[in-house]
Amino acid sequence: MIKNNKLIALLGCFLLVVVLYFSFEIEKLYRLKYIEIDSKLKEVSGVEFDKYQRLWAINDGGDGAYLYQVQNNGEIKRKILISNGKNIDWEDMTQDDFGHFFIGDFGNNDRNRNWLTIYKIENPIDIKSNETTAEIIKFSFPKKAIPKLDSSSGNVDEIINNIEHENIAVNYDLEAFVYFKNQLYLFTKNREEPFDGKTNLFRVGGYAANFEAEYINSFTTCTTFKMSCWITSAAMSPDRTKLVLLDSNRLWLYENWHEDNFFTGDVYIIDLGIITQKESVTFVDNDLIVFTDEEFNGIGGNAYKIKLSEAKLNKVQSAEL
Repeated sequence: MIKNNKLIALLGCFLLVVVLYFSFEIEKLYRLKYIEIDSKLKEVSGVEFDKYQRLWAINDGGDGAYLYQVQNNGEIKRKILISNGKNIDWEDMTQDDFGHFFIGDFGNNDRNRNWLTIYKIENPIDIKSNETTAEIIKFSFPKKAIPKLDSSSGNVDEIINNIEHENIAVNYDLEAFVYFKNQLYLFTKNREEPFDGKTNLFRVGGYAANFEAEYINSFTTCTTFKMSCWITSAAMSPDRTKLVLLDSNRLWLYENWHEDNFFTGDVYIIDLGIITQKESVTFVDNDLIVFTDEEFNGIGGNAYKIKLSEAKLNKVQSAEL
């Protein structure tokens, strides 16, 4: 009986610790809450601010081909139809130096889409009606990154490098991209088995044409729990010196990279609290970041804001010299 009482007491203590931990994690996230998003935007997958700091958003697949303007109270103010667009699986937004928006219709959960689409539309502040037409960028991923080498060549380094590149072909789901120096940079969502935690970086042109995405590099986020490691959105600061990638409970901040190989730079982690389905991120200015999550069991469905100058940065990599 005494043993049973001790066991019950230990179990009670354990449950209390768990409850306190989750309460702390929820509170950590909700301290950053900015607005509660209109319930009509159930699956916000991309957000951007125009030069007047007005928030624009897109919904994930299943919605029409619409761009939404969101007011400061979270309600929808305006809805613009992309007349030649189709929302198969819209996953992220970015913009160029002139405020043109790019909308990524490239979600590929089942990896059965050979050609993926990016819609480029005019700066929304210049759209006077409730409809606009997009330029269309098409791209595909390479079937094989490099030709297969014969192991009899004896060059072990080349063989290992080939194996690593061959594995890239499995990692072709996609939810994140940014604009940088007239190019669009894609960050894959890793669905490999066994899971290795890598997001792969590819590049395509930022203008209407057909492209084969060019592989640049890869970066390992984490390998513990697949769904908490998936990269779901990306954003570049207006001055093009900072890149952030978003997963379900962190921001990955990159600075001081070499040319366009973002993964060669300094890397920091910013803890965002409890794991939620975080799906979009953007910069308001060079310091302020806004990200969103979807509602689940009463948690989420909000936009949050965080200043890099006030955030706790945990450095995990130093820039390559």
